[in-house]
Amino acid sequence: MTRYFPHAPVLHGDTGRGVPVARRALPVLAAAAIFLVGGACHAAEPLSNVQDEPGYFTATIPAPDATKYLPPPPQAGTVRQETDDKAFTSTRAQVGSQRWALATSDADLHENALLHSFSCAAGFVIDTAHAPRLTALIHKMDVSEIPDMRASKDYWHRARPFVGNKERICTENDRAHLATSGSYPSGHTMLGWSTALVLAELLPDRATEILQRGRVFGESRIVCGVHWESDVQAGYMLGTAEVTTMHASPAFQADMAGARAELDALRRKAPHPKAATCANENSAATHSPL
Repeated sequence: MTRYFPHAPVLHGDTGRGVPVARRALPVLAAAAIFLVGGACHAAEPLSNVQDEPGYFTATIPAPDATKYLPPPPQAGTVRQETDDKAFTSTRAQVGSQRWALATSDADLHENALLHSFSCAAGFVIDTAHAPRLTALIHKMDVSEIPDMRASKDYWHRARPFVGNKERICTENDRAHLATSGSYPSGHTMLGWSTALVLAELLPDRATEILQRGRVFGESRIVCGVHWESDVQAGYMLGTAEVTTMHASPAFQADMAGARAELDALRRKAPHPKAATCANENSAATHSPL
């Protein structure tokens, strides 16, 4: 998935195939430049101009087949499905709460929003304007991860928890689009967790906080009501497998080195994130729906 690019054809639905999109991705650095200069349109769900081109980092080193190493999604009547049902039902009480607001914010996969969501965990504000190398790295990771995630969603095509009922979700404007895309595994969780893994490696002294935030980012999909608990757990596994594969790429290693130097310089001058935002994220971490 490329996050959000202005003036590009869009695709809603957790990277499902609901709306026609451009057949070719913008070149990575040009896309990042467009994002930084033009700004992004506002929407909660991921938009993509990437179809099924080979992934950037995984073009020559393909990732493992997720349909083989992930467990199948729970079946009706099983203990695992009962657990999923309970998580969905119990989190409907979060509607309108601060945790609901955080889940809504976490649904936004603009690159700037995603990076900013890890600011409290990093201890300083991270954004696309001041971290272009990191932004380009995340973009390339998106392009690399999407094909495997889409193949998994298409393989199982699991219905989302809100399908067939009128329970609230935190991105109501995307309800119709999401209802047509597979729920298992969670693409948002994959992207959030893979970002957390990379940031933890780039900022090892903040690894605990960053990985905790990555876990909360995935849990937001449960609170939001758009994914089952098991979708999110599979998303963590998928993100881990994708990042592990990318490490075999010399291009990935080079981009990591550039992003590390950039963050080392940024943390010396970047402002601190808002205390209220960090307090809300810390509360979410200590009140897990899992």
